[in-house]
Amino acid sequence: MIEARHLRVLRAVAATGSFSAAARELGCTQPAVSQQMKALESSAGTPLLIRTGREMRLTQAGEALVRHAAGILAGLTAAEEEVAAIAGLRAGRVRLVSFPSGSSTLVPTALAALRAAHPGTRVSLVEAEPPRSVEMLREGDCDVALAFRYEGRREASQDKGGGGRGVQATEDWDDLVVRPLLADRLVGLVPEGHRLAKSDAVSIGELADEPWIAGCPRCRRQLVEVCEGAGFTPRIDFATDDYPAVIGLVGAGLGVAVLPELAIESVRPKGARTVTVEPAVQREIVALTLPDLAQVPAVAATLDHLARAAAR
Repeated sequence: MIEARHLRVLRAVAATGSFSAAARELGCTQPAVSQQMKALESSAGTPLLIRTGREMRLTQAGEALVRHAAGILAGLTAAEEEVAAIAGLRAGRVRLVSFPSGSSTLVPTALAALRAAHPGTRVSLVEAEPPRSVEMLREGDCDVALAFRYEGRREASQDKGGGGRGVQATEDWDDLVVRPLLADRLVGLVPEGHRLAKSDAVSIGELADEPWIAGCPRCRRQLVEVCEGAGFTPRIDFATDDYPAVIGLVGAGLGVAVLPELAIESVRPKGARTVTVEPAVQREIVALTLPDLAQVPAVAATLDHLARAAAR
């Protein structure tokens, strides 16, 4: 019989590439990892790892088991949480991962309401941008991922989360429960003394000759795509993942930028003005979870409160 604890060890070994690194990640000893891997291979009836010097790689059977491990472990977590909630032992726990501008706007309102309604629920929060946050969800490292995708990236599958706007994107979320939250429009940001600072609306092409300040890698790619669609390639003088830094650089007169409204909502744009940018570009903000986890009361309540926070 394959045990869940052995699957967790296999995932750690596959992710880190060695028994010693897996032991550090799991907080145990290297011999303990080695013993559990031997037990797992005995249960599976076939080798799962190939040891070549200090390196390790998965066999075909090992790859198959790692591929199924995330779903198995997530299902077990969901079962434990749901049974505990039904039994009245505890309200549950939720591991939430969010991108930074979501953490500073939607998450505080949602978690404050969740705590008031369900004081026994424990919520942890870490920050990660998609697609890493979505990978964490699939790997079993979180229960809910607050994520986004740009609606203009129409290359792959149709969103099947229900209630959505039919946005297609490069991300494949067909295996996830998708809760659409809001459409977050990109707005322009220029210095207060800029020639376009008092304009009601600005064509992206009017900024073609400006120095640009770009945000996170995904937003940076989107900026380049939008500008190239308008017939020019932006000259990016500065790039930073920190939205307050982007706003500060614009406010100091060092360039222009386009940012999601959520990012600007969380920071007072000193020395900078926002302008409407045409053509309109927006990103879809969603909350994601796995189908099994969606049945857990604490996870379902978290999704509900995130949706209410987004509706305000």
